Amino acid sequence: MILLALNPLVSPDPGLFIWSTVTFLILFFLLSKFAWKPIVKALDERERFIEDALSKAEMAKLEMAKLIGENEDLLKEARLERDSILKEAKGIKDQIVNDAKDLAKSEGAKLIEKAKIEITNQKLAAMAEIKNQVSSLSIEIAEKVLRKQLEDQGKQQALVNDLLKEVKLN
Repeated sequence: MILLALNPLVSPDPGLFIWSTVTFLILFFLLSKFAWKPIVKALDERERFIEDALSKAEMAKLEMAKLIGENEDLLKEARLERDSILKEAKGIKDQIVNDAKDLAKSEGAKLIEKAKIEITNQKLAAMAEIKNQVSSLSIEIAEKVLRKQLEDQGKQQALVNDLLKEVKLN
């Protein structure tokens, strides 16, 4: 039974076949006359647009590669310049530090020399002061001793005699 039901669907009807063919030919003619050229033209334009876009993308890619290369060159140049500036700055810094050390050493040596001279002068002044004080004290002591000894007439005569003996011996 299923075979009988499918059989009319499988067998072609000649009238349906003719009308389907005529309709297809009319549709094909109308499409080729009015729609085919605009569709082909639109496809050609789309193809050209895609080709242009691809060529522009390729050109942009090349330009980008060129810019990246230039950027790398500029970066290398900047690094070299930075290194040069840092090296120069380090040299200047070292020179300034060395000059400052030399200046500090010479100033320190001058201050030490000045301090030594000042110490020597103070020492000499102190020695002179001590000598003056010692001589003053010696004179006072000698004066007091002589006064004690010269109070007695006999002691005076003995001192004079002793002094005269010493003078003759020398």
